Amino acid sequence: MHELSIATKIVELVTQHLPDGSAQVLAVRLRIGALTCVHADSLRFSFKLVTEGTPMQTATLQIDTVPISIYCAICNSIETIQGIQSFRCPNCQEPSADIRSGQELDLESIELIEQESEHSLL
Repeated sequence: MHELSIATKIVELVTQHLPDGSAQVLAVRLRIGALTCVHADSLRFSFKLVTEGTPMQTATLQIDTVPISIYCAICNSIETIQGIQSFRCPNCQEPSADIRSGQELDLESIELIEQESEHSLL
């Protein structure tokens, strides 16, 4: 289950970008390519496990799936394919190994609320 190690790394990356203890994370948005073999439900479950007790424990994990696209030299175009069974241009059926999208695993954005620090007036 490599989703647990991915979730752990997401928490590490988000933590590095948080202001010094003064923010609560509302959402983390990822872009995950169809070729990564990352299962969204397993990743969400793992994310909930590793965020317990952190500023991210109430955060939602939003996942945008990126389809597989290949470049077809015959058609001179980038085409989206439906799955990994056949890397052929859907227009001309020419095989292609020139993958243009579908391998992403990107931390797209972090949505947070900055907490106001409590200052006492003297």
